Amino acid sequence: MNLALIIIIVIAVVLAIFGGLNSALSWLLWVALIVGVIALIVFLFRVITGGRNRV
Repeated sequence: MNLALIIIIVIAVVLAIFGGLNSALSWLLWVALIVGVIALIVFLFRVITGGRNRV
């Protein structure tokens, strides 16, 4: 998996945790969901197309 993709997924998880713990920062939950969906789309695109950067 691409290093940038792993970083995006980690950021999405961290934002989801902080967004869930503090209701005043609930917008972080939406940001986490959006970033997570983008990361999932990129991952699926790489899997389907075969990805040139296979490790």
